[in-house]
Amino acid sequence: MKIYRMIIALVLIFSTSPLNVFAEGKISVAVAANFISTFKELAADFEAKTKIKVEGTFSSTGNLYSQITNGAPYDLFLSADEERPARLHKDGVAEKPFVYASGQVILWSANKDFCKAATWQGALKNNQIKKIAIANPQTAPYGAAAKDALQKTQLWEALQPKLVNAQDIAQSFQYASTAAADAGFCALSVTAAFQGKNGCFFNIAQAPDIIQSACLLKRTTNRVAVEQFTAFLVSPAAQKIKIKYGYR
Repeated sequence: MKIYRMIIALVLIFSTSPLNVFAEGKISVAVAANFISTFKELAADFEAKTKIKVEGTFSSTGNLYSQITNGAPYDLFLSADEERPARLHKDGVAEKPFVYASGQVILWSANKDFCKAATWQGALKNNQIKKIAIANPQTAPYGAAAKDALQKTQLWEALQPKLVNAQDIAQSFQYASTAAADAGFCALSVTAAFQGKNGCFFNIAQAPDIIQSACLLKRTTNRVAVEQFTAFLVSPAAQKIKIKYGYR
């Protein structure tokens, strides 16, 4: 419970004091690919307030989890699911996880005519659609949620010839935004970016919300700085940034 008392105390500081009261330092964060743009803005805001540098490594949740279990020297893990941080906690590798964001899956295309269909299912059934990007469901929670939606609508098997596996949700958007795919299952957060605004998208009601959990890794050598950043992640200032990128 010590870390949570620390988080609560630091949230109060971030909520009420504009002063720089923290020492300099540096922390390393493993960040799920859907959270790249949001994380960069959060890190920049935190660094401006504290002088503590926050370095992110971005990949799919599954890949980052594998790196951590193999000894990668991260201080903090920002996952795109609840399952993997819970496993790390159960295995004694991490402190008790906490939820830092809730995201949503969308179907995005650079071609605005794509969204003239009445439904996202109808858009995908169009014979002119040849390639559909999806993050690897085995390692990317957003890809798993997209697969779940396709299965619920009986499209998973039918669309197999068209599906293009991306390493993570960021690469799925890359494929769709560069026309390497006609459309891609992405995170709602991409619509806040300039490139994302230039396309169109469908909300995927059949996909479950993505509850994103984080955990402080016990191997950290800079616990005080990491606890300061975790407090910032759940502060009102951070919440404003997350909302801007479509997170709840």
